[in-house]
Parts: sequence; structure tokens; C-alpha cells
Amino acid sequence: MIERQTVLVDNGHGWRLALHRWADPAALDRSRPPVVLVPGYAMNSFILGYHPRARGIAPYLAARGFEVWAADLRGQGGSQRQGGARRYRLEDVGLVDLSVAINQILGRTETDADAVDLIGCSLGATYMFMHAAWWPEPHARRLVNLGGPLRWTAAHPLLKLLSVAPPLWGALPVRNLRPLARAGLPLAAKIPGLLHMYLHPAICDLSEPGELCRTVDDPSPTVNRQLARWMADGDLRLGTRNLTAAVSALTHPLLTVVANADGVVPEDTVCSAHNVMTGSTNRRIVYAGTASTPMAHADLFISDPAPAAVFAPIAEWLAAPA
Repeated sequence: MIERQTVLVDNGHGWRLALHRWADPAALDRSRPPVVLVPGYAMNSFILGYHPRARGIAPYLAARGFEVWAADLRGQGGSQRQGGARRYRLEDVGLVDLSVAINQILGRTETDADAVDLIGCSLGATYMFMHAAWWPEPHARRLVNLGGPLRWTAAHPLLKLLSVAPPLWGALPVRNLRPLARAGLPLAAKIPGLLHMYLHPAICDLSEPGELCRTVDDPSPTVNRQLARWMADGDLRLGTRNLTAAVSALTHPLLTVVANADGVVPEDTVCSAHNVMTGSTNRRIVYAGTASTPMAHADLFISDPAPAAVFAPIAEWLAAPA
């Protein structure tokens, strides 16, 4: 039986981060490192534990013998603001919060490990790469990029349009996104092709929009501005540091999971880390979706094919010898 628990930890910057743990005591293999799932942009950990018709990726991996954690970092899901700034930056999340979360998890794990395996989900993969490349002691053993960007070599035309004016994008008021998504999802699903850059209603059960939209959070205007500039420039530059250049020096094992019809983070962009990490001797790409059953961004988590096409290959790769 899979057990779940949540702990709140102080990040030292005015936020309490929510760390969620899934484990099956009867199946747990304590020789494996804990797996840490990192949610992405305007997203929280809810969707990592939920699937409309099956197990979400977190309980799926727990059933396969892993100790699984998902981290709600500042502004995400169950995290709590305790005086911290609302206008946080990408580096605040990737270098401060994720590092705090990993250290806390290693202090609480029931495994024998002194490092973790990271699964970065969408923009969570960027946080993962920041931590692995720039933190002095990253404590990361293997990296899984689940539909996330490093270098924007390709972007959807709509996102390209938004990136033309980064200050304007950052000034857009984005509040109460979750109720808007809950109200709009059923209508959008009835318009052929409207959602296909993000998900395919033919392979996703959208009958409970209230549940699905629990994973939606309001984004940070500062992060919006950074994203727009990043898409315009191609590489993410934070101060004098270039993330692509830093990641190119990594030698971690890397699994990249690409949705074959992802309109949010296209294949070339998802594969950019794989392409620059030439020093890694263990790199693999998994393609989810087929010509007859295409998969887009959210399909990686909530579609009917996701357990077999996404969760199983990740579990097998993480269980294999390093």
C-alpha cells in the first residue's frame, strides 16, 4: 500500500516549501536514491500524484519500489509565503528552493542514499539543470528531463510573439488563473484542435476539470519577463552566467522524454540539453506518442498512454545500473 505524507520546510527566504513523499513500505528498495519530481511553470505537484484513470507518475514510481518526493517550491501548490517576496526569479527557485528541498529530503529519506535522482517536469527541468550545473554540491545522481527547455532553439509562434516585448509580458496581470482554467477547459475541449499544442482531449479524460486544474498556479511576473527574454535570446543568461554553457560541462546520466506533438516545448528545445551534454556517457531519448496517437505537453502526465509511454520508461531507466 502506498503511503503519502507532506512536510513543510523553511527556505530561509520567507517561504515554507511543501515536500510530498510517496512510498510503498513493502516494495521500497532502499538501495536506490530517492526520486525528486520538480514541477514546472504555473504548475504544482498535484498533477504528479494524480491521473484521471490510472496512477500519477509519483505513486506509479512508488509502486515500482522508489521513494518518491515532489517539491512545491515558492509560489507552487502547498508552499506557504511567510513574508517572502512575491516577485521571485528563476534563480531563486532553481538555486535556493530546490537546493533546500534536496537537502531536506536527504535528511529525511528512508533510503541509504546520499544523492537523489531528479525528474524535472517542463520548466522544472530548467530548475534541475540550474541546480546540477551551478550549485557547488548538487547532490544529483541522474537527471530526467520530462518535456523541459534548456536552449530555445524552437518555440511555438504564439510564444515567440510574446517574447518580442519581455517588459510587456512581465507587466501582464496574471491572477486567479486556476478558476479561469477550470471554467475554460470544458469549452476549449469542444473546439477541434484548440488545445492540441498542450493536450489531446481524445486521449485525456477531461470530465473533472476542477481536479485537473488543481495543478494550475499563478505565475510570477518577474519569471514571465525572464521567460520572454530567454525565448528571444535562445540561451538563458542569469547575470554573467549562461546556463547552456554550464550544462554542456555536465557528465550526469540524462534521460530526455519528448512528446512528439508538444506545441509548448518543441522537440528541438527539449533535446537541447541532450545535444550539448556530450561528456555524458549515458544519454537516452524517449519519444512519447505516435503518428496515429500524438502526445502534447500535458499528455506526458495525464493522458491514457502516459503510464506505458512515459512512466514505465522512466522507471526502467532509473532502476538500471548507473
